[in-house]
Amino acid sequence: MEFRQLEYFCAISELKNFTRTAEALHVSQPSVTKAIKALEAELGLLLIDRRQKQVHLTEEGQAFLFHAKHIMKAAAVALKDMERYRQDKRETIHFGIPPMVEAYLFPDLFTKFKQIFTDVNLDVQEFNDSEEVRKRIELGELDFGIVLGEPGNARENELIIMRDYMSICIPPQHKLAAEKEILFSQLKNEKFIMQHPNTYQYKAVYEQCHKAGFVPKITLCTTQVKTIKQLVANGMGISILPDFVTRSEKIFVRRSLKPALKVQIALNWGTYKGLSAGDTQFIEFIKDYAEKNFTS
Repeated sequence: MEFRQLEYFCAISELKNFTRTAEALHVSQPSVTKAIKALEAELGLLLIDRRQKQVHLTEEGQAFLFHAKHIMKAAAVALKDMERYRQDKRETIHFGIPPMVEAYLFPDLFTKFKQIFTDVNLDVQEFNDSEEVRKRIELGELDFGIVLGEPGNARENELIIMRDYMSICIPPQHKLAAEKEILFSQLKNEKFIMQHPNTYQYKAVYEQCHKAGFVPKITLCTTQVKTIKQLVANGMGISILPDFVTRSEKIFVRRSLKPALKVQIALNWGTYKGLSAGDTQFIEFIKDYAEKNFTS
């Protein structure tokens, strides 16, 4: 049994698709298929039910997943702990971010970080959504990640970086452009351009539309925020995005929503391990950065 096989198995149990798993792990699909089949052959058990378009774990697969996750977490803790004995190795922080953070919050944060921590490597990986970042952290693949979610009290393993409002983005010529504040009920017949269904943006907007009595008509889902903004400017639909993403844009019109829609951006770390001295320093840096640059 190889560590790589466990990694692929844990990933496919979450993503439920061989192609998406291969893309997420930056390997070929045949490599994933071969590794899973080899694992099943070694165990003498069928772990994955491939009869449907979306793969599902068998009963044996669910039981094995429990052990696989524990092995992955234990290995991550062991590797992290052993790094402190390597004096020749610069400390590396493995850091995950969703698309909105990558383009609009991270560049300045990274610049400030490198000015202070010149001997620390920041290994940055972008994922499709905040939920995937959280899962990667819990698997031990990431030390930290920035995640978006509903405003509230910080979890035990989170530090709130900022809270922001989400505004509706509409083409300049749109009939609602003259309004100062727009009700969700007024969006019933609009075409929505959204992020993917697992994102906070998608879930929050969908919930508010449902409360207003309709299901949003979604024209396109994409991870690319720049694409969403340009399509809105081109008159292809509307979108709802955080103000920190749209505040400086001039190619479309931003309007407040009623009821107001808020978003919270937080630093997240794993619940399964203790924090090293380097981890604590990083959290303190983020806390100081947030206090200097954002207001709650």
